[in-house]
Amino acid sequence: MYDVMAIGNALVDHEYVLSDAALEETELTKGNMTLAGIEEQQQLLAYFKLAEIEPSKQAGGGSAANTMFTFASLGGKPFYACRVGDDTQGEFYLKDLHEAGVSTSEKSIHAGGVTGSCVVAVTEDGERTMQTYLGTSSDITADNVDFDALMQADWLYIEGYLAMTESIQPAMIQLRQQAGIHNAKIAVSFADPAVVKFAKDGLLNMLGNKVAVIFCNSEEAKLFTDKKQVKAAARALLEYCQTAVVTDGANGAVIAHKPNAEAEMEIYEVATPVVADVIDTNGAGDNYAGAFLYALSQQYSLPECGRLASEISAQVIQQFGPRLDSQDYRDIAQRVLSA
Repeated sequence: MYDVMAIGNALVDHEYVLSDAALEETELTKGNMTLAGIEEQQQLLAYFKLAEIEPSKQAGGGSAANTMFTFASLGGKPFYACRVGDDTQGEFYLKDLHEAGVSTSEKSIHAGGVTGSCVVAVTEDGERTMQTYLGTSSDITADNVDFDALMQADWLYIEGYLAMTESIQPAMIQLRQQAGIHNAKIAVSFADPAVVKFAKDGLLNMLGNKVAVIFCNSEEAKLFTDKKQVKAAARALLEYCQTAVVTDGANGAVIAHKPNAEAEMEIYEVATPVVADVIDTNGAGDNYAGAFLYALSQQYSLPECGRLASEISAQVIQQFGPRLDSQDYRDIAQRVLSA
């Protein structure tokens, strides 16, 4: 049995620390993810080399994978569907997840494919900007999905970046149908402002008639709903879900909840812990979703879910890389959930 089955892009992260001026030279949109071909990524890496900008860290990445890493580290039982190449990067990627307690399937490995990679540029303000070469992940299909795992899960978690991948869309419909048959609740992460800007139809396909939970940040929420205020955007998202979780950086998070048409709408505001020095925001939203979903799966209240998620994401942004040590997750949970 699994608590959650997730599906997302499998990417190995390569992190670089650079100035705003150096980032401008790359022509990447700050704070967003840009898809690239292998040649474009090689050109970017060549620029870093020429500018003597050395990589600071290599780590397993991918939005939903980071979320499942968090979920497993807190004590949950997740399954992750993805697509990697039968190469050293793919082996590194899956080994990293298995050691954390995230289950995967042999269906995830594609012979002859190249495992995707993500160049993460972190500027001095801690903001992360990403250029992603999806590699074989761009061809993920239903063949890479172990639908039997969903039959054993209470939740289905879908990464918003997949809205940009045409080959997976038929499987999205199948996953939603299977989730309905087996009474699995669905959570969707919008993942990035670029997803909302350029792949809204794909997001709507993920959401179907309605899902249990949407995770997004304030920029994504406003773009999706055309609302100018965070609370208004959170309320508007309830057209597509029962619970909308909208993070807004240092301003905290807004959780809007309306389980059915007859119920009264509930709005919760959860403060963000004060962070003196933001090092790297890469993975903050992924960790937030993983911690929130874990607490929700353990029947904690929505404010408690938000508090745990806020504490964990606040810790993530004070270090390089998208993941904490497993023990750190458990220590934070013990402190927050036993308070």
